[in-house]
Amino acid sequence: MRWTIKPKPEASQIKSLAQTLNVEENIASLLLQRGIETYEDARKFFRPSLDDLHDPYLMKDMDLAVSRIEKAIENDENIMVFGDYDVDGTTAVSLVASYLKSYYLNVATYIPDRYDEGYGVSFKGIDYADDNGISLIIALDCGIKSIEHVAYAKERNIDFIICDHHRPGEFLPEAVAVLDPKRQDCNYPYDELCGCGIGFKLIQALGKNKGETIEEVLPYLDLVATAIAADIVPMTGENRILAKFGLEVINSNPRPGIKALIHQVKKKVLDITDVVFIIAPRINAAGRIKHGNHAVELLSEFDFEQAVQFASEIEKYNVDRKELDKQITIEALNQIIEKDEAERFSTVVYHENWHKGVIGIVASRLIETYYRPTLVFTKSGDKLAASARSVKGFDVYNALEACSERLEQFGGHMYAAGLTLKEENYQDFKNAFEKIVKETIQEESLVPEVLIDAELNFSDITPKFIRILKQFEPFGPQNMTPVFISKSVIDTGFGKKIGQAEEHIRLFIKQNNSEGIAGIGFGLGNKLEITTHRQPFQAVYCIDENEWNGNVTLQLRLKDIKEDN
Repeated sequence: MRWTIKPKPEASQIKSLAQTLNVEENIASLLLQRGIETYEDARKFFRPSLDDLHDPYLMKDMDLAVSRIEKAIENDENIMVFGDYDVDGTTAVSLVASYLKSYYLNVATYIPDRYDEGYGVSFKGIDYADDNGISLIIALDCGIKSIEHVAYAKERNIDFIICDHHRPGEFLPEAVAVLDPKRQDCNYPYDELCGCGIGFKLIQALGKNKGETIEEVLPYLDLVATAIAADIVPMTGENRILAKFGLEVINSNPRPGIKALIHQVKKKVLDITDVVFIIAPRINAAGRIKHGNHAVELLSEFDFEQAVQFASEIEKYNVDRKELDKQITIEALNQIIEKDEAERFSTVVYHENWHKGVIGIVASRLIETYYRPTLVFTKSGDKLAASARSVKGFDVYNALEACSERLEQFGGHMYAAGLTLKEENYQDFKNAFEKIVKETIQEESLVPEVLIDAELNFSDITPKFIRILKQFEPFGPQNMTPVFISKSVIDTGFGKKIGQAEEHIRLFIKQNNSEGIAGIGFGLGNKLEITTHRQPFQAVYCIDENEWNGNVTLQLRLKDIKEDN
C-alpha cells in the first residue's frame, strides 16, 4: 500500500479560516482540503439546511414530467413506476410509487427480473404495461440509453418519463421527459444526485405544484439517504443535505420497512456507515437472490408486523448471498492461479454457473487480492453477463467503450459497470480489454493507495477536536472520513493478533507522554511484528468510537502501519 499525504493548504489560508471560524488550525486545514474556504461555505457544510435545496424546476424537462403525470391523474390513466433491482432503483420505485399512491390509486410498480430481463428498461416490462392498460411509465435509475425500448413503448401508445443519473449516450430516448442532470443541455446546479435523489426531486416538484412544503415530503428521505449511501455518490451539495436529514428520519421515525431491518440493531443512533453495512446489503439481497419486488414490498409496507415478516425473509436472502459470494470468490481466485493470470493488468474470469446476483460483489472481493480493473462473467440466457469494478484513477466505463464493438450492451460509471456479450466473443473481448488496460492504466493505479489528510500528534486529539470532527459527518466520496498519520508511536506491550485466523491486530498506542489510545487494524495481523519490543512506528488511521455494552470509547481504526524512518 502506498501512502499519499494530501497537499497542505497555504499557511495564510489556514490561519485566516481558523480565525474566522474560531477553530484550531488542523480543523481549518481539513476544511480547506474539502473546498470550504469561507464562513458561508462552513455554514452550509456544518449546518446543512433544507433551504439550500435547489428548485426542482431548474432541472431540464421537470415541467414536462409534472405536467404529464398530472394529466395522467386527471384522465384516470394507469401509471407504472419502473426501476432497477438494486438499492438505488428499489428505493426510488418505493419513494415515487408510495408518494403517488398517497393521493392516486392507479399506480403499479415493476422491477425487472435480474436473470430473465437484466438491467434497465425491458421489453417484457413494456409488454406487461401494454397488457395491463398502462399508458405512462416512470423509469427510475435507468432508461437514459433505452432508445429502442422507448420507441417500442411509443408504438403501443405508452409514454415514458425517464429519471436517471447515468451518463447519456450520443442520443436521448424520445421520452415525454428525460430528467438527468448529466444531460449536456441540463443546467441544474448539482449533477451528482443518485436515481432515488432524482425521484425525490420529481415528488418535490409534484408537491410544490400542490402547494406542499418541503417538510411534507421529509418522511421520504429515509429512502433517499439509503440510496445515497449505497450508490456511493459524492457526499457534497444536495446529497449531503438529503443524507443528513434522511439519517434523522432513519433515527427518529423511519418507515416500517426500514424500522423492521434495524429494530434488532443495538446502536441507538445509526450513521451513514451503518446504512451502508446494515440496511443497504439487505435491500440489495432481495434483487440478488430472489427478486427486487421483495425489497419494494418491504419499503412500501406500512404495517409494522407485516414489514417484520418481509424483513425476516430478506434476512434469509442476505445469508444466502454471503455464502454464495464467499464460495464464488474462492473459485474465481483459483481460476486466476490455474490460468496463470496473476500478473496481468486486468482480471477477467468466467464460469457459467456463477450466480449473477453476486458477481459484482465478487469483482470487488477480487480487487482486494489483485488490485486491478476486474470483470466477473456468468451465463445469462444465451449470452454472458458481467459486472465490472475498477481501481482508483482508472475509468472502466471508458475501457469498455473502447471494446464496445465486441459487446451487446454496457452501461455504468467510472468505477462500476455492467455488460453483456455473445459467448463466442468472450476470449476476443478478454484479450482486447487486457490490451486497453495495459496501454492506458497508470502504474500507480495498480497499487492500493491510502490518502492521508494530515499529520497529527496524539496531543491534538482533544474532546473539542473530536466534537468538531463528528460534525464533518455524514461521510462519503469527496468528504471521506479524515485519515491521519502519527509518527514515532509505540505499542505499550498489549498488542496482539485477533480474529479466527488471527488476521487482525489490537494495539494500545502511545506517543511521547500522551495517554494511550486503543487501536484496531483489520487485515493487519501480518504486521504485528513491527509494533513489538516497544519499537517506534508510523500509523495511518481514522479516529473512531467503539460502542460496547452501552459504553463509548475512543479508538484508532488503523489503515496501515510501518516502521519509523
